[in-house]
Amino acid sequence: MTEKTPIELTLAHSPDPDDAFMWWPLFERDGDLPALDVGRYRFTPVAVDIETLNHQALEATYDITAISCVHYPRVRHAYALTACGASMGDDYGPKLVARSLMTIEAMRSARLRIAIPGRFTSAFATASLLLGKDQFEAVELPFETIIDAVRDGTVDAGIVIHEGQLTFADDGLHLVADLGSWWGAETGLPLPLGANAIRRDLDERFGAGTLREVTTLLRQSIDHALAHRDEAVAYALQFARGMEAALADEFVALYVNRWTLDFGPRGLSAVETFLQRTHAAGLTDAPGDVDLVVPAGV
Repeated sequence: MTEKTPIELTLAHSPDPDDAFMWWPLFERDGDLPALDVGRYRFTPVAVDIETLNHQALEATYDITAISCVHYPRVRHAYALTACGASMGDDYGPKLVARSLMTIEAMRSARLRIAIPGRFTSAFATASLLLGKDQFEAVELPFETIIDAVRDGTVDAGIVIHEGQLTFADDGLHLVADLGSWWGAETGLPLPLGANAIRRDLDERFGAGTLREVTTLLRQSIDHALAHRDEAVAYALQFARGMEAALADEFVALYVNRWTLDFGPRGLSAVETFLQRTHAAGLTDAPGDVDLVVPAGV
């Protein structure tokens, strides 16, 4: 009896430790089998910066992909969100930083040039809600170059994401605002930054129930990574851009949390509120319904 051909799925994530941490149990590494029994599936990892993934999601390039939460209304025709795999900042988030101490009011009135990690990112959308979308000149830069651009005066200020949220002060920069803290004070909700999207047509392509079956594997992957934290952090270090293991583990702890395991009602409310407010501010399309695929057993 011949074995059935496995179902090949691409799983795209941003090249940072938290995404790598939660998905490594699904991937073959150096010829080794995945840490999880993935059944009839084979997952191929793709590590690309989040703004590139946002653009590629417009073409439904990958079967499963990280996207910025604010980008969901633009791609909801092709993707649903999984109830697991999100990155939420619970009273913390991307940092708005400058070379010198500055108030939000001064920043609004000066109409500064501010480096952003992409126009489709949740970080840019949140800063636009805070400052007013016409109150600054957005300068798109690769996320890993923003700290240097602020420090050398190429721009007046910048929005830092990924590990820059923990290291910007080491480069002599000053915090203007923690976008997650501001959002929490405004709404009482966590700030939905990244979401995990899955193509709606998987059931049509591979049979009814595929969406939920794959989402269940995704949840199991996060559970396994949390249960084998040392091994997961060791794998994630290849995406840590020079961070020591302790700092990488600190960063992972920020964004692989209870919201990552399951949006839950409050997490879903945070997403809906965020999308309603960004739409009202003219930053994105009408959100429509937020369609979540929930793992089996949840």
